[in-house]
Amino acid sequence: MEVRSMREALQVHAQLVKLGTPRNDSSRNLSNLFTFAALSPAGDLNYARLLLSSIPGLNSYYYNTLIRAYSQTSNPNHQFHALSLFLSMLQQNNFPSPDNFTFPFLLKCCARLKLSPQGKQLHALITKLCFASDLYIQNALIHMYSEFADSASARVLFDTMPLRDVVSWTSMIDGLVNNDRPVEAIDLFERMLEAGVEVNEATVTSVLRACADSGALSMGRKVHGIVKERGFCSMSNVTTALVDMYAKSGCIESASKVFHHAVDKHVFLWTAMISALASHGLCKEAVDLFLEMEKSQVKPDERTVTAVLSACRNAGLVHDGYLFFNNVQKLYGIKPTIQHFGCLVDLLARAGRLKEAEDFINTMPIEPDAVLWRTLIWACKVHGDIDRAQRLMKRLELQGMSADDGGSYILASNVYASVGKWCNKAEVRELMNKKGLVKPPGCSRIEVDGGVHEFVMGDYNHPEADKIFVQLDMMVDKLREEGYNPKVSEVLLEIDDEEKAVQLLHHSEKLALAYGLIRTGQGSTIRIVKNLRSCEDCHEFMKLISKIYQRDIIVRDRIRFHHFENGGCSCKDYW
Repeated sequence: MEVRSMREALQVHAQLVKLGTPRNDSSRNLSNLFTFAALSPAGDLNYARLLLSSIPGLNSYYYNTLIRAYSQTSNPNHQFHALSLFLSMLQQNNFPSPDNFTFPFLLKCCARLKLSPQGKQLHALITKLCFASDLYIQNALIHMYSEFADSASARVLFDTMPLRDVVSWTSMIDGLVNNDRPVEAIDLFERMLEAGVEVNEATVTSVLRACADSGALSMGRKVHGIVKERGFCSMSNVTTALVDMYAKSGCIESASKVFHHAVDKHVFLWTAMISALASHGLCKEAVDLFLEMEKSQVKPDERTVTAVLSACRNAGLVHDGYLFFNNVQKLYGIKPTIQHFGCLVDLLARAGRLKEAEDFINTMPIEPDAVLWRTLIWACKVHGDIDRAQRLMKRLELQGMSADDGGSYILASNVYASVGKWCNKAEVRELMNKKGLVKPPGCSRIEVDGGVHEFVMGDYNHPEADKIFVQLDMMVDKLREEGYNPKVSEVLLEIDDEEKAVQLLHHSEKLALAYGLIRTGQGSTIRIVKNLRSCEDCHEFMKLISKIYQRDIIVRDRIRFHHFENGGCSCKDYW
């Protein structure tokens, strides 16, 4: 009996009920109907659930099949249905216990729903029923703990596995990347290669993300070699990851080469390339590529629109920004998202059109979030409109900053400090301490000789710290000859100017730069990745160093790329 649609399935079921068939035939036919309803794209999960109660001689196959079907949808309610079905399975009298096929899909549901307590309970039951050594279950557990941001538990499981397949390695690497541990992910990938495990496209995609996040260009190039060797170049997710890796490693030319050589240019690849050009300050090229994409009959999605609006924002293209924003719904059928509104607000705010930006927020058809207000408040601080900043800060406070909205508290602290209101700043910081909110420390990474070195502000823990601080002093002496004066206004602490100058000198990207000058040869490009936005002092510092030392320096901060060359920057001091 072959069924191709739910209409046919219902007709067959009606015939079975109307005519009646021998018990064995009826059971077999119902089983076939159930499998179609549960697993076929043309099926119906609600119908499969109803059939479950009418099939004689139920065994674990039926429960496992429906649990699997629920787990494979994107509907959160279906994930809950899978878990409730499992509970009803356990409550059946004289029913076989769950088997090793039951748990991987349940663990997947817990991972998607971020149900940590339930996931741990399942892990305990798995151990009790002696399924803990099953490879598929172990892989599912690694994925689940990674989704819970519990990389430590995932790593313990991985390290104690007697046998690992490519899924085990890939799940662990992907989990480390998702939990902001890209350097560990790269180290694990190298172990995987040494173990002789054959990688697949999912593995290289994950490790390329790790290379992008950490700025590990040499490893990224090595992975690109593997991609060519294994014939993964035609896979859309791999080419997109390659473009993203090269772009985020500061090699926009290599990213462009991968893009232009790609045969199948899908929307994700176009979006990645447009975003790459925008982040590198090649904003006109990004806009032109977006227009070329339109001519190629590739329909943009929400992320593509965000990418082209980001290009307008980074170059101050207010007219173009309005044009693209207004075309979002009219031409592309895309309802503007909060990210699209945010790009336009940021564009107006950076251009100094603060009142226009505020009016735009007030007339938005959707509720503005804290990020939008913070964007405008920060621009008010940059442009010296402190009165507006303080008024908007009070409005943000009245709207109620969420308990975990550390960014708003940090911004409030900085605004108060910028006008010397140290008592108000202290009150905000005390409130942050009470709520357990911590400002993320500035962190910079630099790749040298294939290894990624990480620095935080005033970092004395590096093995070559003494050499780094000596190099810093030498750099400052040369910069002062060129007229360098530290921008002490950037230090929002109640200390004297001399102490502020020391604070500025010990910023993480300056430490990374000093290390790069020590360890790399004349003529080679220094690439630094920072997790926060660059301050004005560091920006000026990099410009002067690029001129004095005749070195090209590429810094990726939280906002964009800065290519420093011979005393200038690609952002043209607009960021």
